[in-house]
Amino acid sequence: MSRPVRHLVALLGVLFACACEQQQPPAPAPGPQTPAALARHYFGSPADGKLHVYFFDVGQGDAALIISPTGRTVLVDAGPAAAGSHLANRLPELLTDKLDLVVLTHPRPDHYSGLAAAVGAVGARKLLEPQHPETPADYDALLTSLGSTGVEIFSPAPSPSAPNEPLSLPLGGDAVLTVLWPRAPTEPLLTGESASEANSIVLRLTYKATTVLLTGDAREQTESHLLAREMPVRATLLKVGAHGAGSASSAAFLAAVHPRAAIISADVANTPDKAVLNRLESVKARVFRTDRDGEVHAVSDGQQFTLTTQRLPAGAQPATGNVFVGLDNTPVATAAVQPASGRVPSKGEANPTRLATAGEAGKAQTGTKSDIDLEAGSAATPKATSVTKPGKDERASPAASGKMQTYVASRKSKLFHVPSCPGAKQIKPANLVTFKTRAEAMQHNEPARDCKP
Repeated sequence: MSRPVRHLVALLGVLFACACEQQQPPAPAPGPQTPAALARHYFGSPADGKLHVYFFDVGQGDAALIISPTGRTVLVDAGPAAAGSHLANRLPELLTDKLDLVVLTHPRPDHYSGLAAAVGAVGARKLLEPQHPETPADYDALLTSLGSTGVEIFSPAPSPSAPNEPLSLPLGGDAVLTVLWPRAPTEPLLTGESASEANSIVLRLTYKATTVLLTGDAREQTESHLLAREMPVRATLLKVGAHGAGSASSAAFLAAVHPRAAIISADVANTPDKAVLNRLESVKARVFRTDRDGEVHAVSDGQQFTLTTQRLPAGAQPATGNVFVGLDNTPVATAAVQPASGRVPSKGEANPTRLATAGEAGKAQTGTKSDIDLEAGSAATPKATSVTKPGKDERASPAASGKMQTYVASRKSKLFHVPSCPGAKQIKPANLVTFKTRAEAMQHNEPARDCKP
């Protein structure tokens, strides 16, 4: 073959190859990824031996992140739906792993609507919620969705073996999160026009001599109830209840808490009640507000809290800190408190005017019988379970862990098991039903023979 002919053949080959490339359809653009397909990233710093509490600026709502001295993490509420994207971006900056625990204080949208986005971004192992008898449909759907992904859901009920002890959750490094209210079924829920708020989960976070009291949307009715039963409420920092509404933070309650500083989560369009601000001033509490100061970060070394804010007051230096010394052992005198039931304790009963000292409060939180281990069951939690609530249809609520023994059964069987039974592990998530006590299980089913529950 002559050289001109060889060149012509080579040129025709190149043209043919180009034509084939042009005829191939372009590769389809990648479609949007679902949250489950997105890889989670955590950028937080390792545990530094201090207690950190972040009070997020979520507008008219509540959201706070606790990071214990050993790195345990607890998200208390998740704000309104509009806060979801903020939390989905902010939480990965602070976490090194998924959340150990989420606490939903009560079923109001400004406390739970941002949770789906937050957990979708970082994940969660367990969820504590008050299990009120009447809850919105979207709240039930949220719990069902979280339960189906393996989040273990439990209630703040005291252990049947220690009904008088508060439910406590050790966070490591001497940090303990104690549930002061509600205590159903040991004590009935409070009733009234604002029952949902009155039965908000009230938490007391203690790290050595420093304490934070988080009251959700608890009202004066709840405050009186806690004081009448001598619950340990004294705290270095107070997360002010109900966003600073006048129906909370009574004078008697603030006198008993005697906080060094108070944090109010509020929106610029719904600022705290002036009467509440005056009552906080009367107990000499320094007030921090997310509507004015932005996110508030509190750090404790066990002896004192240092607070910094996202936005600094006019004229303040960037390095300015606000230091608040922890509790001492001197009781604070309080006004007489009448119980929520309207009955004043008689002689010989608990005195509602005496406040527990820091040492006594610590004893109230260290009982082992009602402790919940945040690590227990986290490696293999049930996919979804159901629990029957008074006046409501069944909904997802995975079994409680730790010392609170629960029992499970299949909707298609008359046998019940403990969750560790081989038979329990064969139950499909859609058929799984959970009973809080053995007596409750016996009302509907018979004990299985494989593990003799």
